[in-house]
Formats: sequence, structure tokens, C-alpha cells
Amino acid sequence: MSYASYKLLHPPTGITNCASGFITHSPADFVPPVSPLDIDSEAVSPSVGPIPNLIVTAAHVLEVYRVRVSEDGGKDVAVEPQRGGVMAGMAGASLELVCSYRLHGNVESVGVLSSGAEDRTSGRRRDSIILTFEDAKISVLEFDDSVNGLRTSSMHCFEGPQWLHLKKGRESFARGPLIKADPLGRCAGVLVYGLQMIMLKAAEAGGLVGDDGASGGGGSVTARIQSSYIINLKDLDVKNVKDFIFVHGYIEPVLVILHEKELTWAGRLPYKHHTCVISAVSISTTLKQHPLIWSATNLPHDAYKLLAVPSPIGGVLVVCANTIHYHSQSASCILALNNYAVPFDSSQEMSRSSFSVELDAANATWLSNNVAMLSTKSGELLLLTLVHDGRIVQKLDLSKSKASVLTSGITTVGGSFFFLGSRLGDSLLVQFHCGAGSPLGLKEEVGDIEGDLPSTKRLRRSSSDALQDMANDEELSLYGSDLNNGQSSQKTFSFTVRDSLINVGPLKDFSYGLRMNADPNATGVAKQSNYELVCCSGHGKNGALCVLQRSIRPEIITQEAIPGCKGLWTVYHKNSRNPAEHSKTAAEDDEHHAYLIISLESRTMVLQTVSNLEEVTEHVDYFVQGRTIYAGNLFGRRRVIQVYSRGARILDGAFMTQDLNFRATNSEAAMTVSSVSIADPYVLLMMTDGSIQLLVGDPSTCTMSINALTAFQTSKNSAITACTLYHDRGTEPWLRKASTDAWLLTGVSEAIEGPDGTPHDQGDTYCVICYETGTLEIYDVPNFSCVYSVDNFASGRIFIGDNLFQESSDDSQKASQNNRKDNSQNLKVVELAMHRWHGENSRPFLFGILADGTILCYHAYLYEGSENASKGEVVNGQSSSNPSASRLKNLRFSRVSLDTYTREEISAENSIPRITMFKNVGGYPGFFLSGSRPTWFMNLRERLRIHPQLCDGPIIAFTILHNMYCNHGFIYVTAQGSLKICQLPSSLSYDNYWPVQKIPLKATPHQVTYFAEKNLYPLIVSVPVSKPLNQVLSTLVDQESAHQIEHDNLNSDGVYTVEEFEVRIMEPESSGGPWKTKGTIRMQTSENALTVRVVTLSNTTTRESETLLAVGTAYVQGEDVAARGRVLLFSVENGTESSQATVTEVYSKEMKGAISAVAALQGYLLVASGPKIILHKWTGSDLSGVAFFDAPPLYVVSLNIVKNFILIGDIHKSIYFLSWKENGSQLTLLAKDFGSLNCFSTEFLIDGSTLSLMVSDDQKNVQIFYYAPKASESWKGQKLLSRAEFHVGAHATKFLRLQMLPTSDRTSAQPGSDKTNRFALLLGTLDGSIGCIAPLDELTFRRLQSLQKKLIDAVPHVAGLNPKSFRQFHSNGKAHRPGPDSIVDCELLCHYDMLPFEHQHEIANQIGTTRSQIISNLNDLALGTSFL
Repeated sequence: MSYASYKLLHPPTGITNCASGFITHSPADFVPPVSPLDIDSEAVSPSVGPIPNLIVTAAHVLEVYRVRVSEDGGKDVAVEPQRGGVMAGMAGASLELVCSYRLHGNVESVGVLSSGAEDRTSGRRRDSIILTFEDAKISVLEFDDSVNGLRTSSMHCFEGPQWLHLKKGRESFARGPLIKADPLGRCAGVLVYGLQMIMLKAAEAGGLVGDDGASGGGGSVTARIQSSYIINLKDLDVKNVKDFIFVHGYIEPVLVILHEKELTWAGRLPYKHHTCVISAVSISTTLKQHPLIWSATNLPHDAYKLLAVPSPIGGVLVVCANTIHYHSQSASCILALNNYAVPFDSSQEMSRSSFSVELDAANATWLSNNVAMLSTKSGELLLLTLVHDGRIVQKLDLSKSKASVLTSGITTVGGSFFFLGSRLGDSLLVQFHCGAGSPLGLKEEVGDIEGDLPSTKRLRRSSSDALQDMANDEELSLYGSDLNNGQSSQKTFSFTVRDSLINVGPLKDFSYGLRMNADPNATGVAKQSNYELVCCSGHGKNGALCVLQRSIRPEIITQEAIPGCKGLWTVYHKNSRNPAEHSKTAAEDDEHHAYLIISLESRTMVLQTVSNLEEVTEHVDYFVQGRTIYAGNLFGRRRVIQVYSRGARILDGAFMTQDLNFRATNSEAAMTVSSVSIADPYVLLMMTDGSIQLLVGDPSTCTMSINALTAFQTSKNSAITACTLYHDRGTEPWLRKASTDAWLLTGVSEAIEGPDGTPHDQGDTYCVICYETGTLEIYDVPNFSCVYSVDNFASGRIFIGDNLFQESSDDSQKASQNNRKDNSQNLKVVELAMHRWHGENSRPFLFGILADGTILCYHAYLYEGSENASKGEVVNGQSSSNPSASRLKNLRFSRVSLDTYTREEISAENSIPRITMFKNVGGYPGFFLSGSRPTWFMNLRERLRIHPQLCDGPIIAFTILHNMYCNHGFIYVTAQGSLKICQLPSSLSYDNYWPVQKIPLKATPHQVTYFAEKNLYPLIVSVPVSKPLNQVLSTLVDQESAHQIEHDNLNSDGVYTVEEFEVRIMEPESSGGPWKTKGTIRMQTSENALTVRVVTLSNTTTRESETLLAVGTAYVQGEDVAARGRVLLFSVENGTESSQATVTEVYSKEMKGAISAVAALQGYLLVASGPKIILHKWTGSDLSGVAFFDAPPLYVVSLNIVKNFILIGDIHKSIYFLSWKENGSQLTLLAKDFGSLNCFSTEFLIDGSTLSLMVSDDQKNVQIFYYAPKASESWKGQKLLSRAEFHVGAHATKFLRLQMLPTSDRTSAQPGSDKTNRFALLLGTLDGSIGCIAPLDELTFRRLQSLQKKLIDAVPHVAGLNPKSFRQFHSNGKAHRPGPDSIVDCELLCHYDMLPFEHQHEIANQIGTTRSQIISNLNDLALGTSFL
């Protein structure tokens, strides 16, 4: 294995930063919802007000969300009940994705540069996002309406040779750059290298001169950075900065810095404990001066966070581990949180909180201008109220609220939501409501607050009035720490969870096991669907087992063999006598299907589906003598249309009401139908000769008439390759907003379209057509006038807009002309689909499948550009009629990346349509793509989630089925001719990169392993337990010196939390429900279980092999006690369904040192105990040492074995490579890495006959070493040589070696040859991402590496980051000789597919290859690693 590729299979999900701001809209864009039904509705539901966007980052992923609120209007309640009940007039709220980017660098911190205006509701200005990256890079991003995404407005870099002096000689820094912005948006500060403050000065309102883009978005201006300069904090006599923040209420920006004058440490604390200082500095960005205004000294050493108190109070809160301090220029006060809080001197008075809490590692945000919400390290939410009189704060009051997830960041989103971002659990969007109702219950999980709160009295007046009343209340100062009285004078907050984002991180360990519904007969790629990844993720009460399955394996209800099937359709039958049914949308969603139509080679079967499937082919008037092309419903489901090759039938239930025949325009050609598209009441037919016909329905008589579209047929310029109808549903169709004359259209169209007054006709119908030249045009139906046209649609540009209003650049035209010769046959669109899923704010998607298997996916958006009108008028002058009157001139499409979808080669004769849209399969909307690599595309939060389905191989036909026995399920037919009726597994959640099932453990999982014979998962968990302090202290000393502890009278009666360890043996539930715990092995007190493995040992007395469970432990008793550990062996017998498994301890032995890793080596047990590695043989009752190795590993973190080779990873001393010789019974050191490296995980990588050693470290790198005793630089084989190094950007905690799958070109390779014995490594990280390192052969590697070098310049990178510098080995200041660059980065290569085809050809030519060669290399890599 000399060359490899790194590919991200599952992007990170653990949210590290969150912020909120008006990114995609300005506060003035908010239109308060006016309900025309009742005038006094305002009194019932307080208007929500403008809601800002939510910005989250997870490692290198940046996402911007919009909060969508569904009002509690009564009439327009959505079909599915919203999460969390009705609260404050809101029925529900959800997060909808605006844009998502994978950056080339991990985001260290996020700030929002606000656009100024104090009165946020009136301003037409938008905010910008400021991101900071490792060492000292700052990017400012703003939302650009013309591309419906983010663009970089400025970049500031303070690293590299010219800025070396900023580091002051230091090499490594504890944290990356920290950004804080001024609340009024005048400037922002970034702390880099611990000592340098970079001030970013905002541009004055009005934007930069000569910049046309600033005023692009409908007249709103975005905040921008004008210039930056550096303040050296040493000049201000500031060092050891802990935090800083901009405070409210000053004319100039004022920066408050929390820093430590002189450092202290645990041994000095009795003498030196109040070492922190805050200094307030006024920032004058024009004069670049920063005088000190005020400061406060003698703050505790454990102060770590500042919070700026909002206007009108002003000032700053300092959060310490045991106290909270308030300071402003004029006043200060302190709140002690527990017994450890000590005043600096006797003159300081401290008020005590009514309960004891520790606040280290808390996150906080403001719910109102005097209530802050703190989230503690145990996940409790606390409310801190500032009791104030005017601007003077008199005291701080802390009260407990709900318990919730462990947060990594928390932000308020507008006036009624906050977002809890979490790395350790799912992140939550919570709505809060401030009422004067009853006090909150103290200990409810946030997730469990169900039901509505109608009893809460809603404040009719504005909250500031209510605040005045409470502050002027004379009794306020009388309340002491009595909780109940204090509560009644405070505001009470009620919370309800509105939405959550799934997180599977941090992945500490995972194991690879069989799924419950695995198919033992599967072969090839389908076999991968038998496996799942069981991961330890989360921490504390958010601890969970995450079961990840990359491919969907449906739950089969029944299956039947039907050879030669060509197509499937299910249709509804609604009785025409009852037209009033239409209005009930809820009933329509739940209606059962009536018939299933199956098209075979030369006949058609009809089955009735109301309850069981029964064939009724003989008793119906369907056309059954030949194959069916299409079947569907018309006229609001009152009629069925069945289209066959020469004609069509309209049926009412089982009876035919009309029969249509298609005659050819020229009689000698046998013209038949090739594809059909329906949009009630129109049916579009495409014929085999490339002409199209439209059937127009008359809803009053339920009959159809043929419209041959003669005018259109004569005018079209080239042959049609694909076409579809798009029905823009709803009372306000989405596409109408795209033509500027929208206000003219609205009132009229309903009157025209519904002749019989039935409401189902609302909306417009459009026809989307693609020609052989690659042009795409949209026509309105039934007039067939062109409203939108795009040249060269098939070339896959990133953004497309109407040709009439955009001049296409000449060079791209020329390039496309040249390339058209050699690849015109591939760039043909063979199938089109356009669809808008249910939801008032959803935007349509447009899909096109090209002849080479590429899928183009576009998402529509609106952009009213200033240039749209001017270009239109020029054209109008020349043309006879006025074409721009009804053009969709504001409609734009942006291309969506489908990099997780593996394309397939389409055979020429395969003309079966592959896209099947569905509104509800198992509760999810989306579409299914049939073919040789069937895939589910689910539309969740306006984002496409792509999940392959591998288990049945190619799928020919698919349709949905909803009846009594199959609830919102589906039917499909495989290439082998078996028809399966299935449902989606309900236990999995599909709104994730891979489908996932989370099994809550309410404890921290540490390690998991798979017991294959018994299908059990033993895992180590630890539960925090509170114990009396003296009991804990007594375990921390040797027994003989126990009497020496004199009990301090101070705190020996307190409690202390310790982790108690146990090994749980879990069994997967066959029905997909929660897993059962089949057995528990508890550890002794203060004994930590460190490793659990299933080992196969050969019993030397009976000569048989036994499979046992081995556990390695260590006693953690402080530094005064010598380290000890135990090796435990258990035999596990699986019980019956209900009973527990019997776990019997076979052996236990105490050893010196911690037992941190165990492994089975050829029937022997290899144990890493502290500094020794000992090999034991198993006699059936005893372990006895056979060989040992005494290298100086300090602590072995991982142990891998292949044949008789051993790979050891040490916490500090890098890796050791050993071999075991049985005849001399000795462990020999073959080679080691002489550098120092803090290992996280190791594994062998096998490529044919080559063995390489993989290691990941604490700087988020991976390295590949190899053993070459013949090479001179290896010092006669003592030294491992580096083969590759790569910066993954996340801590890789576990490697899993899996055999790569055969791809198309490997079928010829003989079994046992190099090509088949090729393995890839999956790696799990602490961010919740899963990557894959796969070997490549040299030719492919060289090709992809030269492509990678080209793409660095060819692709615009978000936030201006350089992918090459991100993937450099990070040594954090240690000496490191750079290794060879022999890993290609698929994160960068996946951008190749998103380039327009002209650019793809151009780049391929430059590196001397072809586009198809590159695509097939990337495809092979994706196929070879399509695990799970």
C-alpha cells in the first residue's frame, strides 16, 4: 500500500458553535401574519416578531437554518401534529436548512457582526457571519441573494512568515482564535495567539463605494468589515487572557477583558486565590487608541467567562466555578453558589444562592434583558435574574429550571426561542414563554415537556411594563433565600422543545455486527446490508448506543415471484357521487389504494389492494392484452387513466368510461407512447418518434380530449429527449412569485381555472421539456407559451436562470461547441422530474438524469435582480409580441451536490422511468430512484437526505402502497423478478447522513465489542454516583496509613461524584425496539473497566478452543497508591428470549499496572499491563505467562494483531511493531517509530501482500508507517518508515479494517490476487464523523493527485480556505520531518463532479486524461467503499 485516499463517509454532527443573526433576511422583511377571519386574534396570540437565522458549526461543517413557525390558526393546522403542543399562540416551529458547506478547515469560533440599528425591527440591514480558523485566519461571510448562498466579503490572515513576531516565540496555543462582536456592529475583536487582539472595523452604513453587490438583496445592506489592525495586549499590561466581551450602553465600543495578573496553581491556592482582573477598554477604531476606563480586581482564580448585560442595565457578569460577580462602572455584587466560595476579605459581602451548584464549564445566553439562562456541566438549566433599580443592580437571584442536554453552546434565537447546541447529545430548539403563572417544576427533562399550557396567563402588555412593576415592588428586598416566595415575584418561564438535530458523536468506539434482519444468502454488494455499526456515543445522561446503517433494509411484509415485470402502479378510486370529499386534505393523505397494476412483457395484471392483494384481471375493463406504459389518477382521484402503447383508457373504478386511440401524424410510422407524465387534469405523452401530445381533461364530465400541440410541434427546433409536467399546487402557487407581475395574476386565475367550482384545481401547471441540444424550456399549460428557457442545461452549471435576462458568456459557448462533437451522445437528458413537496415554504426541486448516469439536481429560488428588467426591454424591442410579460424572470436554480450518491452506467435500451415521487412513505416525503443502484432521496428540512438500498440488487419498478395491512409502505420488483411489499423500518431516524437508531443508556459508554456467536454486544459503561466525601477519601490511601488523615472539619460531610463502572451485555431487539440488557458485570469500588474484548483461547489441557469475554481493569486511587489492575475472563451463555444471559466468571487475576488492552494471539492471551506486555496461555482454569516484552510503553492505548504480528500504540511513545515466534516462545521487537507521538488509535492496513501500520494522534493527523528492514534509512530495520501522512481534522478514536468490495473492473481478477485481498479502514472520530482510508493503485493515485492540484485553483472555496494547507501534517510546534504526500483528499475531489461539464473536460485535458476516466476512478472508489 503505497498510495491511499481519504474519504469522508459521514460528515460531523457534534455541534461546537452556534449563533443567531439576520443573515438571509433583514428584520424589516418580517410581515406579521394577519388572519382575515377574526379581528381580535392579535389579543390571543402575541406576534412572534422577526426571527433571526440560526448558524451552527460542527467541526468543518457550516450550516445556516431558518426557523419556520406555524401559527396556531385553527384552520391551517398541519396534518401531522407538531412537536410540543401549542404554546403562546404557536402550534409548532421547525428548523429549515438554508445552506450547508463543508469547509477546508475547522471553525474555531463564530461571531455575528450585527448591522447596527438599535431598533432592530425597522432596519433594512442584514448581519454577517465571522468565522475564525486555526492559527489566525478570519473570514467574513454574507448571504448573497443572487446565488441563494454565502459569499466571502473579506478575509484577514495573521499567520505566515511576516506575522511570526505575533507568536512571541511560542509554538503551541491552548485554543484557536476567539471572536466577539460589538452588539451594535461597530467593530469586532479577535484574540489570536493568546496575546494579540485584532480589531475588525466595520464599514459605515451604505456599503463600499463602487460595490454593486452590497445593495443586491431587495435594497437591504449587509454589514461589512472595512479594515483591521492589531492591539498588542502586552502594552495594556494584560496577560493570560481568559475571556473578553463588548458591553452595552456606551457611545464608543467598550471591550472588557478578563485576565489573570499572576498565575496560581492548586498548591498555592491557600495563599493566592483571587488573581483575576477585569479591565474595560474604550476602543476608538479611527484613532486606534484604547484608554482604560475602569477595572475591577480580586476576582477568583477560576473565573472563566464574561457575559455582557443587555441595555438598559449594562455592565458585565463574571462567571466563576463557585461564584457569579456583577460589575459595572458604578456597582458590583456577588452571588455565592456553594460552600467553596470564599470572599476575598471580610469587607466583601456575598449573598448565597438557595441551592448548591458548581458552574465550571457553563454556557449562557440572555432570555430577556435581566434574565440569563445558564446551562451547567450536568445539563441543568438555571435562570439568573438581575434584581435592579434603574441601572443599579441590587442582587443576583439564581433559580433552578429544567434539566436538558449537555451543551457546547447556547444562543437565543429571536424573542421566543433558544437553541441548545451540543457535542455530546442531540441539539434542541426550544421555545420559551415568559408568563406570570405557577412556578416551574424543577426536574423534568426538556424532551419530555408535552401538552399545551393554556392556563398560563399571557402578558397582554409589553414585557418592559411588567418589568417596571416587578422592580418597583417594595417587598422584593424582603425575600431571602426562600424559594417559593422568591419565585412568585419573578417571571416564570415555560419551555417546550420544538425541534432537534440528531448527533451521533462523539464516537469513542464502535463495533461491526450483523443486523437483526440479515439475509444469510446475500452476496457481493448486497451482503453489506447485513451489517451495522454499533457506536458508543455521548456522555453522562446523553450517553447512547448509536446504530448506524448506511443502506436501508426494508421490513418485508410479503413477497411473491413475478417474472418479467416491467412496471408497477397503484391507483386510488374515489366515488364520483361524493365530490365534497376533496376539501379534507387529511382524509386524502390517509386514503387507501384501490388497485395495483402490474405491467408484464406482453400482458397486464390488475390486483385489488383494499385489504389483501387479489387478482381481478378478468373482472375489470382495464387493457390487459399488452403492457401498460403508465397508470394514475385524474379528476381528484375520481377517475383512473391507464396508458398503453397505442391508446389510453379512462376508468371509474373497474368500469371503462372512455377509450382513446393515438393515431400517428404520418400514418406509415408505427408511433407508440414512450413516457407519460400526469398533472391533474392534464396528461403529457411523449412518443417514440420524439413528438409530444397533451390530453386535456374536463373535470365536469370527467372526459379527456387529445391536443396534438400542432403549433408547438412545428416551432420546436430539435428533438425532445425528456419532458415532464409540473403541477404548482396550493392557493398561492410558488412559481407565480417568479414573474414580477405576480400581483396581477393572483386574483384572476382561480376564477378561470375552476369551471365547476371544485377546489382541487388551484394552482398552475407547467411543462418542462429538454431537447437534444441540451436546452431546457418551461411552458405553461395548456397554452404552451414559453415562460423560461435555459441553454445548455445538460452541462450542469452551478446556477441557471432565464436566458432572456442573462447574457451567456461567449467563452463558455465556444467551449461547449468544441466539446459537443466528442460527447454529445452522453449529454442527453433522458429523464426529467420537477416536484415541490408539501409545505407552504418549500421550494421546487428539478431533477434530470443524463444518458451517462449523472443526476443533476437543482433547487429553485427567487432572485429579483436589478439587471433582470433592463435586458428584458432590449429584447422586447425586437420581438413581435411581448415575451417578458409572463416570463418567470425571477426564477433561478442552484445545483445541489449529490456526492454521496454512486452513479451507475445506464444501458441504452433501458427506457423505464426511474424516479418515483412520494408524499408519504413511513412519514417521509421524497422520491425513490430505481435502477442498478437503487437509492432513496428524502426531502427533510429542505435538504435531500440520500440513503442507498443495496440489499436486493437492481430494482426495476417501484410504487407506494397504503392499505390496511401495509401502512404507508411500498412495493418494488427486483431484477430477479420477485415482488416485495415492504415498509421502512420505523425505529430508524432518516434525518441524518446515515439512518440511525439511538438507544439511550443514561450512562457514558466507553468501549463496545461484538460477540458474534451469541449476537450480543458487551459494552463498558460508567454511571456517575454521588458518595459521601469521607468514604471517597478513605479509598484513596493505602490501608496502613489510613489513620494519618485528620478529618478536616470543613467539608468531610460533603458529597463527591465518582464514576462507577460496569460491563453491560446488550442484545439487539428483533422488532427494532429498545435493546435489552441481558447481563451486567459490576466492577469493584474505584475500579475502572478499561477494555472489553471477545477472545478465542485454546485450552492447553483439553486442546479445544473456547470463546470468552475478557475484561481489563485498573484501580484508580490517586497518586499515593501503586497502580494495580485485574484481568477477568467470563463465559457467556445466551438465555431464552425473556431470560437473562448467564455470565459466569471463569478466571480473575490481579496484576501490577493498569490492564489497558487485551487481545487473542493464536490461542494465547496478550495482556498489556502497565509497562509490560505479557503473553499468557490458558489452561482452562489459569493463565500462565509464556513470554513478555519490556519496551518502555507508558500506557498502551491500542493493540492490534494480524497473524503473528503485533502493533502497539502508546499514549506518548508512538507505535511498536512486534512479532511472536512460537518455537522459541519469544516476543521480538521488529521496529518502532522513534519520534514521540500521542497515539489515539492504531490498525494494520492490508493491500494485497503489503502490510502497513496506521496510527492517529492527538493533533488530528493520521500517519501510515511501513517496515522495511532492507532500506538503509531504516537503521537496519529498527526504525519504521513513513509512507503517508494526512491531517484528518478530527480525533480518530477507532479504526476498523474491512475488505473492499469488488467494482466493475475487478471482476476479472482471480480470487487471492492482489486486487481482491485489499482492505480499507473506517475511522470514527470525536466529532461524530466517519471517514475511510482506502488504498489506491499508483496509476489512479497519480491521476487523482494531479486532478487535486488543479482543483485547488479551479474551485472557489467557501470562506477562502486553502485545502492544501488544511491537509498538511499538524505537528503543534514539535520537530517533524515531513513525510511523503501520498494520500489524496476526496473532500476536494468531490467538487469535480459539481463543475460544469465544459470545465470538467478542460481540466481533464490539462492533466492528460478524460472526464470519463476520472469519473470512473472516483466511482470505483465509492463502490469499493460502499460498506454497511
